[in-house]
Amino acid sequence: MAQYRRKLPQLGGGAYITDGGLETTLIFHEGVELPHFAAFVLLETEAGRSKLRHYYRRYLDLARRHGTGFVLDSATWRANRDWGGKLGYSSASLKAANEAAMTLIVALRKDYQRPNLPVVLSGSIGPRGDGYKAGAMSAAEAEDYHSEQISAFAGTEADMVSAFTLTNIDEAIGIIRAAKAHGMPSAISFTVETDGRLVTGKSIQEAIETADAATDGAPAYYMINCAHPLHFEAALDPGSVWAKRIGGIRANASTMSHAELDGSETLDAGDPADLGRRYRLLLSAMPQLKVLGGCCGTDHRHVAAICEACLPQAMSA
Repeated sequence: MAQYRRKLPQLGGGAYITDGGLETTLIFHEGVELPHFAAFVLLETEAGRSKLRHYYRRYLDLARRHGTGFVLDSATWRANRDWGGKLGYSSASLKAANEAAMTLIVALRKDYQRPNLPVVLSGSIGPRGDGYKAGAMSAAEAEDYHSEQISAFAGTEADMVSAFTLTNIDEAIGIIRAAKAHGMPSAISFTVETDGRLVTGKSIQEAIETADAATDGAPAYYMINCAHPLHFEAALDPGSVWAKRIGGIRANASTMSHAELDGSETLDAGDPADLGRRYRLLLSAMPQLKVLGGCCGTDHRHVAAICEACLPQAMSA
């Protein structure tokens, strides 16, 4: 039974952190081979599951030390039909993988959750295509496509679903509608280029306003991920209605463009302390930001720096 599906605690008071760049940490720091950037393949073996548990525990320990809640996303960003097909997964085996991913984090919640430290379980959804390129789906096509994965999460203890690295507004609308149809709260996270716009040229404002208008404001909140704060901070209007719908940030530490990141054979981890300071400035202008974490190139050091910058009342990690 999902604990928080009817009322997400991060919509209330208190701070919540999440993890960093799962795939980049595993590939570049731990030497794990992830075909097509798919972390869910690790669920097939106990050795793989152990790597995922070790990864998550670093962040859960940070949450415990700093007295924050935690949004625990499953390792399923690539666990959808097209990407799964490239890896030889059938619809049935993909459903099992999504369920296994949730089983793993359900057990972690039991180990870490305390009455004043909620751990929210989120089914992670990625785009149908490449997160750095424009997709070409209608909202109806996206709803049908993503319903398969969302349906799998709906049958588990998942409290919500979070869709990351979206570049196409219609795909976002389809995901929102599919989540609503399955009774799942959703968080929708767009990624932007160095000019603060989606790869399609649409602004963050247009993306949020269009998605909200098409779905009667169904998402619990929106996020921005997989871009450095330098790329999007000037595009935000903190006092506007649409900007107040942004409830979380999962930024990159690198200032490189998506094209540069795609072509790089080494990891640019940026400056954790600088990233923490930039989060503090964002939070001072947008106090509704409740979920703070990282994306590509970030690890537990970056999230620790974010905690130290944004949660001065907490113990140092």
